[in-house]
Amino acid sequence: MKHTLQLKQAPQFLQTYLKLLWSAWTTTVEHRTYGLAAGFRSPLLWSTQDLGTELAIKEIMSSGGAEDDIPQAERKTVTDFCYLLDKSKQLFNGLRDLPQYGQKQWQSYFGRTFDVYTKLWKFQQQHRQVLDNRYGLKRWQIGEIASKIGQLYYHYYLRTSETSYLNEAFSFYSAIRQRSYYSQVNKEDRPELVVKKLRYYARFIVVCLLLNKMDVVKDLVKELSDEIEDYTHRFNTEDQVEWNLVLQEVAAFIEADPVMVLNDDNTIVITSNRLSETGAPLLEQGMIVGQLALADALIIGNCNNQVKFSELTIDMFRMLQALEREPMNLASQMNKPGMQESTEKPARRENPHKYLLYKPTFSQLYTFLAASFKELPANSVLLIYLSATGVFPSGRSDSEGPYDFGGVLTNSNRDIINGDAIHKRNQSYKEMHCLHPGDLYPFTRKPLFIIVDSSNSVAYKNFTNLFGQPLVCLLSPTAYPKALQDQSQRGSLFTLFLNNPLMAFLFVSGLSSMRRGLWEKCQDYLRKINRDIAQLLTHSRSIDQSFLQFFGDEFLRLLLTRFIFCSATMRMHKIFRQETRNYPESYPQLPRDETVENPHLQKHILELASILDVRNVFLENTLDDY
Repeated sequence: MKHTLQLKQAPQFLQTYLKLLWSAWTTTVEHRTYGLAAGFRSPLLWSTQDLGTELAIKEIMSSGGAEDDIPQAERKTVTDFCYLLDKSKQLFNGLRDLPQYGQKQWQSYFGRTFDVYTKLWKFQQQHRQVLDNRYGLKRWQIGEIASKIGQLYYHYYLRTSETSYLNEAFSFYSAIRQRSYYSQVNKEDRPELVVKKLRYYARFIVVCLLLNKMDVVKDLVKELSDEIEDYTHRFNTEDQVEWNLVLQEVAAFIEADPVMVLNDDNTIVITSNRLSETGAPLLEQGMIVGQLALADALIIGNCNNQVKFSELTIDMFRMLQALEREPMNLASQMNKPGMQESTEKPARRENPHKYLLYKPTFSQLYTFLAASFKELPANSVLLIYLSATGVFPSGRSDSEGPYDFGGVLTNSNRDIINGDAIHKRNQSYKEMHCLHPGDLYPFTRKPLFIIVDSSNSVAYKNFTNLFGQPLVCLLSPTAYPKALQDQSQRGSLFTLFLNNPLMAFLFVSGLSSMRRGLWEKCQDYLRKINRDIAQLLTHSRSIDQSFLQFFGDEFLRLLLTRFIFCSATMRMHKIFRQETRNYPESYPQLPRDETVENPHLQKHILELASILDVRNVFLENTLDDY
């Protein structure tokens, strides 16, 4: 992205800007519209608040002594800084008005915003002494600029799904903490400044969670707790309950994993579940699979009472990490957006673009779906992940079409009935806040990969492939054994298998902790299992071709092998075999004898159980029981 305004051009542009601003203030009492930055989405309406910038400059300059005594260069430094600060705020606030869906129309606006913040950051570094003396620049104001740059990088990550931008957000947030930019805020009798500091901590925690920097998260939570206690003690505020809830949410989020991996000194090992170089099983030479690539993913979370933080449920968090590669150092691998130009092209290692939708309404979900469908490139796949409360039909309909089996809940303002599921009271109408299988039919015109984690996931078995495009639905169990400790609040077991299959295997085997050495040994064996599952799929003579069409993409290949491992594990587990509702299913159906019940795969699972000394929880001769 090119600079829209070079720093050396600023003085001439600034003079024109000040003349226009002064003219707008002195020649008319009516508000005049004037676009401050070229390409703004809408013109700015100057008000007395906007004109305060000019008055603030005059007041700041005169407060340092007689205005005529201030050197022209210093006067110009302050006006340049005020202009950049004002423009950066205008552009930053304008980001809120950009549509949240669509991948292209926002890029140039983000580029301009990055450019201005780059200049502002460098400007305050180069002229710190003048700004301290003549402007009265405070450290918390520098911290606020750095915090907004961190937010820009975080939101750029949300827009692009490129994890390297998380590292950039982390570096700016870390600098704020290391340099104590907000340290003096508590000495000022201004609660709004303390709230800025608290929000900075909350944003920093989100970035650290996404980067799996749990040690930093724990330190930040402790600091945030102290800050909240001091804030509520000093000011009689109404938001104390909300901030305490933030602490509770992040604490529950940290503790959501059911199994701990420990070093020899009993410290917790932080594991990452993003796609690594050795993560997905490699394709054999000559293996015939499709050339489709996962391009877009909608990750939807609408489960009741599930652990969440910052509109990100634990299921959404786990699935988004399953659809990302390990972050790289952005400075050495990629161009910073709007920061610099380079003739070198970054290594091509794109993640699928993602939309994270927390409790969307039906209309919101459909809008994002339509936008993804519209922009989906040729030979690409759209993935829809639904983690949501089940909606069940009441009674039987005369016909059994794609709207007669219920589906999953979308957001509404009504209370949920019975906590987990809604049943129609009036049988003559469908549930209007339900996403039925039939609602997804229009989007099967292009390759579609669906994952449903719900108590009514089986509703999505009732699909018809109307357009002949590749279509696969992976469906969670609709119930879990009562003997298994209820972990639903800490995330679904099915999604955990898709994100971290070894942790899920340990949990169903009754293990809550493991030494690092054994963990790594099991991970190596699990990679072998995944390779063999890949061979089972591609060598199968009766498998639906949709599975093979998706198998060429690394992310989808890994999800499919993990799904089969999950299904095979549950079918062999003693307590899961009490009800068929405890098994995952798929559309189209997998050939059971060649995949989830293959003797070779079952032997692998028993061997993994032997390594963990939990073979007793699995059946030895499962095929004899069918």
